[in-house]
Amino acid sequence: MKSDVEGVGTLEIIGAGFGRTGTLSMKAALERLGFGPCYHAIEFMTHPDHPAKWESAFAGKPDWESVFEGYRSTVDFPGAAFWRELADAYPQAKVILTTRDPESWYASVQATILTTMESRDGAPANDALDWFRKLSEKISDKQTAIEWFNEHNEAVRAYIPADRLLDFEVNQG
Repeated sequence: MKSDVEGVGTLEIIGAGFGRTGTLSMKAALERLGFGPCYHAIEFMTHPDHPAKWESAFAGKPDWESVFEGYRSTVDFPGAAFWRELADAYPQAKVILTTRDPESWYASVQATILTTMESRDGAPANDALDWFRKLSEKISDKQTAIEWFNEHNEAVRAYIPADRLLDFEVNQG
């Protein structure tokens, strides 16, 4: 992967945990530990050109080199939505699964992500935003969302070998 950032060549850390599981703190920690810059939903939302970079991934034809140009790690969405594809594309990368209590996770999602998506209802359509809209529909029902959260975490644990996975619950500090 080409990069304008000195010493940055490929993803070294892939965050597989859902948003609202301490991913912003994990982003800060990874950057302090030398695994930055770290891609997070903030990048997607604050860089107007980034949603277009994700279009191919959301359409099933990812160009990871373009998406992660200049980044050494990724946590949160949209990267976490592609954890399996990223783990396969970057087999040397370690995977971090950030988790938390499912009930408190859902309460946090309801207070943040769902509210944000409601405010974007009039935004122009694109594959990335459509994916986020579908996500908000999927997580609007508490029981369905918690089941999905738990199934996701178990799928990551089952797919990623133990020597490559850090399973980190946010209350561990």
